[in-house]
Amino acid sequence: MSVTGNSNAWLNAEDPESITAPLISGQRSTPNSTSQVALVGANVCPIESLDYEILENEFFKQDWRSRGKMQVFQYIFMKWFICFLIGLIVGLIGFCNNLAVENIAGIKFVITSNMMLKSRFLLAFIVFFFSNLALTLFASMITSFVAPVAAGSGIPEVKAYLNGVDAPGIFSIRTLFVKIVGSVSAVSSSLLIGKAGPMVHTGACVASLLGQGGSKKYGLTWKWLRYFKNDRDRRDLVTCGSAAGIAASFRSPVGGVLFAFEEMASWWRSALLWRAFFTTAVIAIVLRALIDVCLSGKCGLFGTGGLIMFDVYSASVSYHIVDVPPVLLLGFVGGILGSLYNSLLTKVLRIYNLINERGVIYKILIACTISMFTSCLLFGLPWLASCRPCPADAAEACPTIGRSGNFKKFQCPPGHYNDLASLIFNTNDDAIRNLFSKNTDSEFHFSSIIIFFVTCFFLSIFSYGVVAPAGLFVPVIVTGASYGRFVGMLVGSHSNLNHGLYAVLGAASLLGGTMRMTVSLCVIILELTNNLLLLPLIMVVLLVSKTTADAFNGNIYDLIMKAKGLPYLEAHAEPYMRQLTVADVVTGPLQLFYGIEKVGNIVHVLRTTGHNGFPVIDEPPLSESPVLFGIVLRAHLIELLKKKAFVSTPVPRAPIPLSGSHQRILPRGVQAMVTR
Repeated sequence: MSVTGNSNAWLNAEDPESITAPLISGQRSTPNSTSQVALVGANVCPIESLDYEILENEFFKQDWRSRGKMQVFQYIFMKWFICFLIGLIVGLIGFCNNLAVENIAGIKFVITSNMMLKSRFLLAFIVFFFSNLALTLFASMITSFVAPVAAGSGIPEVKAYLNGVDAPGIFSIRTLFVKIVGSVSAVSSSLLIGKAGPMVHTGACVASLLGQGGSKKYGLTWKWLRYFKNDRDRRDLVTCGSAAGIAASFRSPVGGVLFAFEEMASWWRSALLWRAFFTTAVIAIVLRALIDVCLSGKCGLFGTGGLIMFDVYSASVSYHIVDVPPVLLLGFVGGILGSLYNSLLTKVLRIYNLINERGVIYKILIACTISMFTSCLLFGLPWLASCRPCPADAAEACPTIGRSGNFKKFQCPPGHYNDLASLIFNTNDDAIRNLFSKNTDSEFHFSSIIIFFVTCFFLSIFSYGVVAPAGLFVPVIVTGASYGRFVGMLVGSHSNLNHGLYAVLGAASLLGGTMRMTVSLCVIILELTNNLLLLPLIMVVLLVSKTTADAFNGNIYDLIMKAKGLPYLEAHAEPYMRQLTVADVVTGPLQLFYGIEKVGNIVHVLRTTGHNGFPVIDEPPLSESPVLFGIVLRAHLIELLKKKAFVSTPVPRAPIPLSGSHQRILPRGVQAMVTR
């Protein structure tokens, strides 16, 4: 395709930047909704299709042929080096996030507990209430005003990107900043949300920024990093970043790789597997080194807890065939609960969307309302539980004075503890640790576990939709653990499994019922509990819960992605799609270019459409019959216009031959423009 015409007239009529800049920014405007849901018929977030694979035209091949061995080595080395940087940076971010949450939330609980020890209950409630409200208000404000796209977990957006769809702003520096700071603030505010989802998005942001050499908008670019010029390489780096996020959240390197493979990536190959594994291995080493420093007491309150739940259950497990039926039942009910959880969550998000459309102030009000309601529940519900005497053979101090431990004193007299406060008036991580703990079958009352389960189930649903970075992994784990503990109490002495093991299996069943993953969840739980003997039981629970839940609805991330209006192309087409033709799905009027076009026409089409690619055809007399040469991408046309690669007279060229059966080629005139 040759571009002809009076180029000077066009360039002198308007500033060159005014011609080229709107061609991208005008079509890729910022998202118009920070909600988790874009209702059907609403003006959804603008999206752009990516080049899912490398456009292998003749110029691409010539570029590769012209590279020497040193350039090829540099290309391969940079891939591995950037993976190393991703692992190092995401590992540091994950550690600092955990460190900040443990100390902020820990100081809040310590101050509140010290006031309660002095019987200053009202003042303790006021401090607890307003500290949570301030943290939630800060997280919601920076999310609403700085990077609205950072709300939620970010996993649906990353998954859509890896499928070939790019929503604007999802990997910007502002999104990365809000994802880190907002997640720390929101999780520290005692909202029932997690950090695993935001960490996946954080890892993807880091990988994307490194892959493109930084941020041009803020002038933070490094030329030595700007080496990857196609979407496939950048997409591979984002895949490694998503694996790094899970690895940093749970200190689960193998689980992170499998999570990216099973849930996130739409395209996988062995070379990508090696790099993802290398990235998560770097994270494991970084976290191990930093945690060793914290265990020496140099990290405040972090040494006694943390989102990185390691060695929470390492006892020898002994079970027999009679234990299988209760485990099967646990998985079946977990699948039903998981599908119910997904259904309720999508309905709540739609309600939030109707409120959020009224303005930013309403989004912040929802977040503050949920925070106030949560604070009242967390402080008020433990008063419903009766005080229990400390067990004589307790493995730790009873009652617990401070933040961590199974025996929270709360309002109880000396020598007694409040079992519900040990779960609910605590961080999510310590609550999970308490539920998973061994030799604690008699430490939690039946009614306390029921109250805790119901509270977590509904609070996690209503908390996820607030305008703040929020994940689902930890809330589902803590809810499932309380459900599993409840089943263990029902089975009682009829099973050889203790209640802590049932809590682990309950967490696995609810995870399988909501997220519908099997292999990655199995490995993540094994790496969390550090006990390979649990493998058969966890496999059975995950298979049963996933199979049961699949009969009702899809996994939670797919449901949210669909509700947001993000297109997703499944690996296998539906049977009815086999009868469709292009005419059945194309929208008109069709925008196309001929082999010879004028600059003005190209600029007009780029400004008035949002298409990412345009078909190029030739008709008589330039060809004997109408011929489709292929497509030309918007990015290529913009680059050629910016470089003024025009010709004053038509220069017909022969079409460029391509290997393969696909006609995705650069048209014949592009060669004339490039060589000019």
